[in-house]
Amino acid sequence: MPPRKRPPGVAAPIGDRPADPALHLPGFVNYLRAECGLSDNTVMAYQRDLTQFAEWYRSHGPARLQLVELPLFSSYLEYLHARDYAATSVARHLVSIKMFFRYLVLEGILPESIVELVNSPKLWQHLPKVLSPEKVDELIAAPTRQDRYPLRDRALLALMYATGCRASEVCAITLRDIRLDEGYCRCHGKGNKERMVSLNPVARAAVEAYMLHERPKLLKRDDEQAAPLLVSRGGRSLSRITVWKLVKRYAARIGGSREISPHTLRHSFATHMLARGAEIRALQELLGHASIRTTQIYTQVEHSRLKTIHERCHPRG
Repeated sequence: MPPRKRPPGVAAPIGDRPADPALHLPGFVNYLRAECGLSDNTVMAYQRDLTQFAEWYRSHGPARLQLVELPLFSSYLEYLHARDYAATSVARHLVSIKMFFRYLVLEGILPESIVELVNSPKLWQHLPKVLSPEKVDELIAAPTRQDRYPLRDRALLALMYATGCRASEVCAITLRDIRLDEGYCRCHGKGNKERMVSLNPVARAAVEAYMLHERPKLLKRDDEQAAPLLVSRGGRSLSRITVWKLVKRYAARIGGSREISPHTLRHSFATHMLARGAEIRALQELLGHASIRTTQIYTQVEHSRLKTIHERCHPRG
């Protein structure tokens, strides 16, 4: 007797679902964007990690996803280690897989997610690179008339240090996000979360000079309020790559380390705020961290700095 056909629109039973994880990636990507509200960069990272896992699974996984057992994930983590992936990268891949399998459970494709039993690899806690306040001042003052757009670049550097913005966040700031008369800026963080951050006098002066003398020459859009604040020669928003190159250029000019990047200004903002007495919860809101644990790393940076000062200055240090 031939098997009975399923009516259109009726989902296949769990045991009949295809085993290739990649077949479920489009739905997972839509889930991340529509329901989780994750940024495009985060979604792309998940997709990249899972595409690699799916390729490996096709050679090493069982015939059905329901037959997956814990040793499979251990083998995959060992595979990543064998390819000299850093512990942080291995941990990120595991997070991607866990998110993916949770989605499969939500969709009824799997009855449970066994990967939740896999522990993340222990990571060494690397303290972020931080500039001194004096070095930050040098960096902000580094753009000169010899540069193509010194006022814009100075506004960029001053804004990043004043707000603690990520590179992608500072690129997304529009004119309507800036309130120079009231002294604050609206930043759009991960998951489309907004936060308000005060602007210090240096940042306000730098942004005002740029808006008065350079931005009108660069901007070519009609809707000026919706246009990005920091624009390129073609009147478009600066890219993260451009921001990275500009920070690197001016860091080299002041004799800074090659490790200095846009995120260094964010780390410096957080560490200096904490050193001046900012509460950890307030700092969490200013940085746009979802978890207080992410913010707490800066307490370790400040402790490390104080320890160095003590060892250098104390008579018995």
